[in-house]
Amino acid sequence: MSPAPVPGIGDLVSRGDHSFSFEFFPPKDEAGERVLWDSIRELEKLRPTFVSVTYGAGGSTRDRTVAITGRIARETSLLPMAHLTCVGHTCAEIGQILDDLVAAGVRNVLALRGDPPAGPGTPWVQTEGGVRYASELVSFIRSAAEVSVGVAAFPEGHRDAESLEADVRALRAKYDAGAEFAITDMVLRASDYFGLVERARAAGVDFPIIPGVMPILGIASMRRMAEMSGRAIPGETEDRLLPHQDDPAALRAEGVRIATEMCAELLAGGAPGLHFYTLNRSRATREIWAALRIPV
Repeated sequence: MSPAPVPGIGDLVSRGDHSFSFEFFPPKDEAGERVLWDSIRELEKLRPTFVSVTYGAGGSTRDRTVAITGRIARETSLLPMAHLTCVGHTCAEIGQILDDLVAAGVRNVLALRGDPPAGPGTPWVQTEGGVRYASELVSFIRSAAEVSVGVAAFPEGHRDAESLEADVRALRAKYDAGAEFAITDMVLRASDYFGLVERARAAGVDFPIIPGVMPILGIASMRRMAEMSGRAIPGETEDRLLPHQDDPAALRAEGVRIATEMCAELLAGGAPGLHFYTLNRSRATREIWAALRIPV
């Protein structure tokens, strides 16, 4: 008996039902590996639409990304998607990665330009024999493998984009190249997400755009993550968090409340689902899930 076909995430998120998904990253050591798989097993109970596994700067976690997504495909009921970037790879190498993913049972890919190896904000240099833009990566993937392809979108524009108009032109190029859906960088305000969707639709991009959500569990850590994408925590959010800055438990609880309220606003405003950046932990995501009363 032949194995059941692997669903394409592009098809799943276009059906009209809300999509709920989780993102993980390859851990650096055995302790991190245990935490990751404990989280995967806990979140598996929630029956998400799919889960994704990130890709390190410069392709630094290539083999672990393939290994983790393959293990998820083999050993769990979850549908895995592997991130894939342009950074540090020739087209031949990207083709080999795709072959490895398909052989591991992974048929869904998130195509990203990727951050430079030296970090966000540093010069981005195309690898000789590789591709320069995410749109070119989408085109290459579509020509090289039978997989469903998603891309990134940016609620306040990519940090390297000259303007919001230039940013949405880049999204349109990815759409034209064959991308089937997008997942946003972490949304800090629901209005930023709705603005992105409005710009995308005006530009003729009609695929699903799923908002990314990251609960604020610490002010300093969230400031750093926002700064990496060229943004800042909204003032109204900081105003709610700062009274609790000396009480980690209270701050965490307020951060989860803020995320829950934003998730409810996103869904009520027409978002096709939610993508949770878990940081390989399950507790905050499960708390938001329960507060939103998402059926399992």
